[in-house]
Amino acid sequence: MPIYEFKCLDCEDLFEVLTLKSSEEEEVKCPHCGAQHFERVMSATSYAMGPSGGSSQKAGISKQERTCSAGSCSTYTIPGVN
Repeated sequence: MPIYEFKCLDCEDLFEVLTLKSSEEEEVKCPHCGAQHFERVMSATSYAMGPSGGSSQKAGISKQERTCSAGSCSTYTIPGVN
């Protein structure tokens, strides 16, 4: 279920739209002014994986290594992600 971000070209408000099913069309309009003149914007993301200069420990990310049928396997535990 992707979340798309848009910028209203009338009032310049930024808003998000959650798409539940790709087969369903949904009418998108600005929640602030109701206009249907908008453009899609790139979403900013932020994440950290694995150790890089100790930053993963600061972020609370832990790594568990074990032996599995494929050889060596790792599991990352990220705070706030179940």
